[in-house]
Formats: sequence, structure tokens, C-alpha cells
Amino acid sequence: MEQGRAREQARPPYASAASATTPASVRVPEQARGEQVRGEHTHSEPLPAPRPAVQRHSVRGQILDALRAALVDGQLVPGQVYSAPALGARFGVSATPVREAMQQLAIEGAVEVVPNRGFRVSQRGPRELAELAEVRALIEVPVMLRLARTVPPARWCALRPLAEATVAAAAVGDRASYAESDRAFHGAVLGLCGNEQLVMVADDLHRRAQWPLGNTPATRRADLLADAAEHTALLDALIAQDLTVVQSLVREHFNGAES
Repeated sequence: MEQGRAREQARPPYASAASATTPASVRVPEQARGEQVRGEHTHSEPLPAPRPAVQRHSVRGQILDALRAALVDGQLVPGQVYSAPALGARFGVSATPVREAMQQLAIEGAVEVVPNRGFRVSQRGPRELAELAEVRALIEVPVMLRLARTVPPARWCALRPLAEATVAAAAVGDRASYAESDRAFHGAVLGLCGNEQLVMVADDLHRRAQWPLGNTPATRRADLLADAAEHTALLDALIAQDLTVVQSLVREHFNGAES
């Protein structure tokens, strides 16, 4: 049965070009690409040991990460419909992990299910982005200001590599890497409050705010650099325990997200 499943995984998914399109360039995780190759064997070779159940979830997680990166990069176009088999063929995996990842993105509001066709990337407007920024500010600003009064400078110094990672990603204009490092920095700052539920809610809102708007130019490298510079300036102010500057920078950071 294991051999039959391996052959089934190796069978390429079929997709109709008329019903769906695939992004021109999507980052494909190496593990996901090699999933089918590892499942192939000849009759003279011993059957591979059963894979642990977590491996399927690992592949699905990699596909989910790749789809999220494609959303941020604009490779998955707002309003466009994509089928799971077509994307699976692009990634070199079956349609199942793609479909499962897309279902998660539907829960997050990034895509919507189109019966018998696939998934349509959600079209968002400036109002939704402004609303997300407002909700994020209501959650994060008070927490950051409280942390600024209570967290010792040494704890803030430990976050320096995360702030520098946002600068490095912005410098090369890598929007997907910037989105990841940006969320990592904010998550680490909020994590100092010790409230895991707050961190999860804030991370979900942050992720939603990073998806591009429909029919608008991609985020410019200069904008990424300006945003990253606010991270390092904020960290400098937190280390110096300059509460006036911290308050100004935090509010400016979220006001900029609304524009």
C-alpha cells in the first residue's frame, strides 16, 4: 500500500489553463519539491519506512508559507482565481496540501472559495487597510508604551538583530522577507508583555495588513527602508529609555500604516 501511495503522490496534478493561472515565479520549498522524488522506488529496493504523520503537515506548512510570500510579493494577483491542481503542479506536489493551505488562507481572509474553480485572491481597499492599522494601534501602542516603562535596556538590546533584519530585507527590496522580519520584530517586542493571546491576535492583524491592495503599485523599496528605519530608531529610544521619543515613534509608525 505504501508503494501505491508513493506512486499516487508522484502522479502530476492536472490543471486546466482556461480555469486557472499560476504565478510566474513562486518560491517553492525544497522539501515540498522533493516530496515526490523520495516516494519513488523500484521493485528491487526495500520499501521506505512509513513517514510520520507530521511530515504531511510540514509540507502543507511550507506550501502555506510559499503562498503567503506570493501574496505579499503580488505574485498571486487580487481578483484572480487559482486552482489547487494548477498551483500543486507549480510546486511539484499534489493538490491536497495546496488545497489545505488555501483553506487556511480563506479563514484568514486572504482568499475566498470559488466553487468548482478554486480560490480567488481577495481584493482589498484603502479603507480596510486603515481599519487594520487602527485596530493594531489600539492593541500595540498601549502595550509598547507600558513596556517602555518597565523593560530594562538589556532586554531591548537583545532585539537588535531583529531590527537589523528588517533593514537588510528592505535594502534589497525583498517584500516577502521584509514582511516576515517585520512581523518577527513586532512579535518579539509584544512578546515581552507575557500575554500569548495578545501576541497571536496582533500577529494575525499584522499579517492581514501586509497583503497588497488591489490595483495599486507594489510597496516601494524606499517605503520599506523608511519603515525599517523606524524600527531601529524605536529600539534606540527604548534602550535609552526616552519615553517621549518612544511615544512619538510608536504613534508615527502606526499612523504611517494608515496612509
